Amino acid sequence: MGENMAHSPLVTYVSVLSLLSLCPPFVILLWYTMVHADGSVLQTANYLRDHGIQGLLQIWPKPTTTAWKIIAFYAAFEAALQLFLPGKRVEGPTSPAGNRPVYKANGLQAFAVTLVTYLGLWWFGIFNPVIVYDHLGEIFSALIFGSLIFCLFLYIKGHVAPSSTDSGSSGNIIIDFYWGMELYPRIGRNFDIKVFTNCRFGMMSWAVLSLTYCIKQYETYGRVADSMLVNTTLMLVYVTKFFWWEAGYWNTMDIAHDRAGFYICWGCLVWVPSVYTSPGMYLVNHPVNLGVQLALYILVAGILCIYINYDCDRQRQEFRRTNGKCLVWGKAPSKIVASYTTTSGETKTSLLLTSGWWGLSRHFHYVPEILAAFFWTVPALFSHFLPYFYVVFLTILLFDRAKRDDDRCRSKYGKYWKLYCEKVPYRIVPGLY
Repeated sequence: MGENMAHSPLVTYVSVLSLLSLCPPFVILLWYTMVHADGSVLQTANYLRDHGIQGLLQIWPKPTTTAWKIIAFYAAFEAALQLFLPGKRVEGPTSPAGNRPVYKANGLQAFAVTLVTYLGLWWFGIFNPVIVYDHLGEIFSALIFGSLIFCLFLYIKGHVAPSSTDSGSSGNIIIDFYWGMELYPRIGRNFDIKVFTNCRFGMMSWAVLSLTYCIKQYETYGRVADSMLVNTTLMLVYVTKFFWWEAGYWNTMDIAHDRAGFYICWGCLVWVPSVYTSPGMYLVNHPVNLGVQLALYILVAGILCIYINYDCDRQRQEFRRTNGKCLVWGKAPSKIVASYTTTSGETKTSLLLTSGWWGLSRHFHYVPEILAAFFWTVPALFSHFLPYFYVVFLTILLFDRAKRDDDRCRSKYGKYWKLYCEKVPYRIVPGLY
């Protein structure tokens, strides 16, 4: 598990303990500030200064029966779609221990069924999504505690009943809980836990809550502001892109390298629904009228960024699928043939793409992803900083991920990675970093 120790042990332990203790209350404070404090960090800070810890406890909603029911129905529905909807058989990358996970690629179908069902329940008066918004604090509170228990289950499962040989302990209970024990935990043979937490619960909730905020604004004001329409449209386009490309996501660091613990699973069960959707959460009570021209400019710029982000991933996926026998921007791709040794002592080769988007920088796809987040946040304009927290967080997350990925590849490929870095010298931003 040394691949996760990108920093010194002391820095790692302090960071882990800080995140374990600060992330849960931050989620509640974010919700409270967006919904009850006019989006003003200063207003919330003054309240906490005057009331201290007692004040935090007073604004922390208790998980209610309604909140637990909403979560349970949603989780059961998504789990059923994951298990029973038809889908193409897809193999993930071979793990360090030599295991190759098999998935059923039915994310796009699940996404379509989820949105149609949710909107249908509202349209026919069976269930009003406004109920979700009105119980949002209680839902987040329930998710915080429920997901901590779930992560404890993953920790125990990793010790007593691992799903594969891709499981192990660092020897430190806190690190094991935070980073996780298992790479590919499953319940039974077919229910992949990380696909559920990351994709079907976390990413799906992003779309569901985006629609919820839109419907809440409509039912409150009798109309949906163009700022909310731009925000919701861009978020839905982004999540649609994600599920269209879901099988490619199973090859990324989140699934193929990061184990199932607090960092990934609690993050996707709690942090994604609360933080990633927060610009829309703010806009519910702060409708901004952009005007048709500005709204269209932002919408087009955001869609362009999402497309470039998708095309980066598509380009690399096609390059790998064809073993380099494809065209990249109309030409034969430039590449490096890198050999490496597996943990079992086998020598294997990988192709490293050095042209197209991947010739601009080693992680260029993070640039349009950060810009897309900016474009679906900028409809909130600049009265308050807090709607931009997700953009700042995403930038820090992706820059850290790029460093961890570079460190892992340097360790894996050795001299070939050095050669790759000479051909593609910039890590993320071409010409700058």
